[in-house]
Amino acid sequence: MLITKETIANYYFLKEELVAFCKEHSLPSFGSKAVLTNRIILYFNTGRIEVESKKRQKTKTMGVLSRETLIEENFVCTQSHRAFFEEEIGKSFKFCTSFQKWLKSNAGKTYNEAIQAYYQIINSEEERSIASQFEYNTYIRDFFRDNKGSSLKAAIACWNYKKTLPSSHKYEKADLKAIKNLLSDF
Repeated sequence: MLITKETIANYYFLKEELVAFCKEHSLPSFGSKAVLTNRIILYFNTGRIEVESKKRQKTKTMGVLSRETLIEENFVCTQSHRAFFEEEIGKSFKFCTSFQKWLKSNAGKTYNEAIQAYYQIINSEEERSIASQFEYNTYIRDFFRDNKGSSLKAAIACWNYKKTLPSSHKYEKADLKAIKNLLSDF
């Protein structure tokens, strides 16, 4: 689908499509999908090209991390942090959003406390939230919640239908009409 003033806010576009549009129109092409979408909307509405520099967070060189090391201010997830947590927790370790938020808001606590918090977060009964820019992931999760036992092929077929529609890209039971004729295959 073509990115236009009318389609940009109402249809689903891949980040790659947004980046390509920005490059084609000499707009900065870095940032999240939300940043790119807002940049394109501003361009369509005002003709203005938003000029901003990439903000790179400077990471401090950390010494050897241990369970007693204190979590630094302005925590940034780095490869050395990942290596530490994988060593302590195991290869299943992931920097999930909830854990990243915990680390960023708990400067001064120890990495041992971070490990304990990680286990609490991972083992919590709460469903992990999916950030808003990951519409596909949210859609697939909601599809399976409502259609237990369905196939990923069915979920993707419904997603492919839904993303062609204007506005909301949230799963709805009505989306199953996209696979109505194919249901015997699932």
